[in-house]
Amino acid sequence: MPIDVSLPLPHSDLAPAERARLLAPTLAALSDERRLTILLTLAEGAMTNRELHEASGMSPALVSHHLVALRSAGLVESAPVGRSTLNSICCDQLADPVRWLAHLATLTPEGQRSCCTDAPLGSEAADAG
Repeated sequence: MPIDVSLPLPHSDLAPAERARLLAPTLAALSDERRLTILLTLAEGAMTNRELHEASGMSPALVSHHLVALRSAGLVESAPVGRSTLNSICCDQLADPVRWLAHLATLTPEGQRSCCTDAPLGSEAADAG
């Protein structure tokens, strides 16, 4: 018998279509593999554009291009430090979409089971083989 891990629906007085309109820009920014790579790299700590370029393997121009999109979505904050720009994740902007996605993930028995496992991320493929 599956354990009920349903999360409380994040509070909102908005209709689903209105909530989707507000969440879509953040989720769209996260849907690009390079932008997600930058965010995952920044999860290790704040970095300059140059450090992001070196850590990600992307060209400096590509890093800058994607940082513009991430800043526009409110996912990254940048501040000048000397002659560099220091970039960091803006966790507040990530929190609401994460809460909504976590809630959606628990709406099915399959989602509840996956939310209750202690398996590390990516181990599903190993289990299937």
